[in-house]
Amino acid sequence: MKKEYSIERIGCRTDQEIEKLAEIWEASVRATHDFLGEEDIQGLVPEVKAGLKGVEQLMLARNHLGTTVGFIGIDKQKIEMLFVEPNWFGKGAGSFLICHAIENCGATAVDVNEQNQQAFGFYRHMGFLVIGRSELDEQGNPFPILHLKKMQIEEVVTDKKNYLNLLLLADPQEDMID
Repeated sequence: MKKEYSIERIGCRTDQEIEKLAEIWEASVRATHDFLGEEDIQGLVPEVKAGLKGVEQLMLARNHLGTTVGFIGIDKQKIEMLFVEPNWFGKGAGSFLICHAIENCGATAVDVNEQNQQAFGFYRHMGFLVIGRSELDEQGNPFPILHLKKMQIEEVVTDKKNYLNLLLLADPQEDMID
């Protein structure tokens, strides 16, 4: 993958940065989370802002002009958030952020809303497999969550159940993923 983006780690986060990232989050959610209503989205905004302030590692993807086009947040080895500006969907920003998180931060896990098939397909494309499922999201709402893990090929071969799950969940629209 040619380098079209750069990474900027954000340590101390200003209110202005949090607001800008919350705007990217909201635009991305509106484009991908059609199962959420307006009340759901507005109810999540304070939690998102708190998450942006508190996540252990927060990195921005910037394009060649220095514009922030997406971000990723990681706690320990789990990707807690990954959102890309909708105008940048399918242009490699998400892949860039995931690769950086895996290679430089040791990220191996992520949760995804089951109804967000675009994100689920993206994570599978990036090598994550389903290892579990929760009926409710973190807020207790009936939005099932899939728990994914980035597995090495040796783990996939020896873990027949996850291998079969991967086959059963194969998405015929994978060519839509960046």
